[in-house]
Amino acid sequence: MAQHSPRFLQLVAEARRRIRELTIADVQAKLQRGDRFVLVDVREESECAAGRLPGAVHLSKGIIERDIEKRFPDLDTELVLYCGGGYRSALAADNLQKMGYTNVWSMDGGFRGWRDAGLPVES
Repeated sequence: MAQHSPRFLQLVAEARRRIRELTIADVQAKLQRGDRFVLVDVREESECAAGRLPGAVHLSKGIIERDIEKRFPDLDTELVLYCGGGYRSALAADNLQKMGYTNVWSMDGGFRGWRDAGLPVES
C-alpha cells in the first residue's frame, strides 16, 4: 500500500472533522436491512474494474463534483461514498456537503477493508 504524504493526511484529517463516517459493519448492516441509499465508488476506473461493492455506482473523485447533480439532483439523497481505504471518499464527502448535499457518508476502511472482511464483491 502506498505511503501517503503528510499534507494529504492533514487534508483528510481536516475533512474528517466536517463529515460523517460509517464503518464497514455499518454499511453491511444497511445493505442487509435493505435501507435505501446510493453506494458510490469514488475510485479510479481501473480500480473499479478490478471489483466493487455490490450495487455501487461509479463516480470517480476526479468527476464526482462535476457529475453528481446530473445523477442525483435531490440534495437529500443518502450517499455512502467509498474508495480504497477511506481517504479519497472523505475528501469527496466534504466537497459534496459544501455543494449542499445533506445526507453524505464516507465508509471508513474502504474497498480494501470490505474485501479483507470477506464481504461480497462484484466485478
